[in-house]
Amino acid sequence: MIYSPIKELQWRGMIHDIIDGTDDQLSKEQTTVYLGIDPTADSLHVGHLVSILLMKHLQKAGHKPILVVGGATGMIGDPSGKTEERKLLDYDTLRHNEKCIADQLKLFFDFSNNISNKAIILNNYDWIKDFNLIDFLRNIGKHITVNYMIAKDSVKKRLETGISFTEFTYQLLQAYDFLFLYENYNCKMQIGGSDQWGNITTGIELIRRKTGESNVFAFTCPLLTKPDGTKFGKTEQGNIWLDKKYTSPYKFYQFWINISDEEAEKYIKIFSFLTPIEIEDLIFKHRQSPQQRILQHTIAKELTVLIHGFDSYEKSEKASKILFGDAPIQQLGTLDENMLLEVFEGVPSFSISKSLLENTINIVDFLTVHTSILPSKSEARKLIQANGISLNKQKVTLDTTITKDHLINNKYILLQKGKKNYYLIIAES
Repeated sequence: MIYSPIKELQWRGMIHDIIDGTDDQLSKEQTTVYLGIDPTADSLHVGHLVSILLMKHLQKAGHKPILVVGGATGMIGDPSGKTEERKLLDYDTLRHNEKCIADQLKLFFDFSNNISNKAIILNNYDWIKDFNLIDFLRNIGKHITVNYMIAKDSVKKRLETGISFTEFTYQLLQAYDFLFLYENYNCKMQIGGSDQWGNITTGIELIRRKTGESNVFAFTCPLLTKPDGTKFGKTEQGNIWLDKKYTSPYKFYQFWINISDEEAEKYIKIFSFLTPIEIEDLIFKHRQSPQQRILQHTIAKELTVLIHGFDSYEKSEKASKILFGDAPIQQLGTLDENMLLEVFEGVPSFSISKSLLENTINIVDFLTVHTSILPSKSEARKLIQANGISLNKQKVTLDTTITKDHLINNKYILLQKGKKNYYLIIAES
């Protein structure tokens, strides 16, 4: 069944700008729609997810997705949303990034040969690489005026700080992508982030001027920001990536667990495929018992399973319950070592000799002499007496001693100062 999901997408807060007639086109027939992503890195990050999930909604509605990896446009650099020139990537880096991005896109869409709206992945380098400069200027550049191009926000904002001719021409290359896909794949629609609106409408204008066809459409999704105005998907450490070599499944899971209630009510609509009725029910339950963080747990599960698989989700959830919930510390020993190290990535660590634990060590000495978790014995005693120190999730007293029996996986001890400051002690043989 072919239908238009536009009204639902508007309810979800996933549409920013839209060309008149887009809803009618999607209601009328199966429509081929394209989304372009430049390979500026070898991994997507959560900022890409809105437009990707937007396209996934369209495929679920029966429409045909084309995912364009910008091997050519990535060599130029999109000025949209940037205050200065992008650094040009070398050929080998771009080719590596293209493959990685294409592999990640395969997580989201149905590429089965037995369906009429099978998703396909293309690379615009394949149709732009042989385009010589003279032909491009005559056949493409001739149809779009400089006046039209500098009126676009992506260019206008850069005129004050400076923009190279290279980045100035980016919108022509993206416009040509739309023309090429229209002529060769019957692609009548483009989607993207709201910062792409100028580039997208240039493509529509190019198709109109080259072919006389006005039956092409587009819509964009908002660029999400946090309540404090910072860019969505970024932390103090940088982007939240989809590739686990940059952001572990546990940290990915924790990112969603830690979003605010305000963000959660917004993001449950955007980052899940639950029905509107199911979502409204979850929001109601969440407001009744906000301490249970129902929305955050739902989003974290949906996205961690989608990106990293159910097994990684289960391990991340278990680790979270051990550290922040009521699960006993002994369960930490059920995690494999790789997962345990992922959980404590970035946590201050200290190494001690395992032989030290053949004898008992007083907790005060352990905190100050054998590690430097605390700077002095007096401060250690003060914190212990204030119930501010935990050993393997258990509060300690001045009489607490440490032995090899405290080792998790025969190697690790977890110290906690206050509620949030963790320290990992590694006992080396």
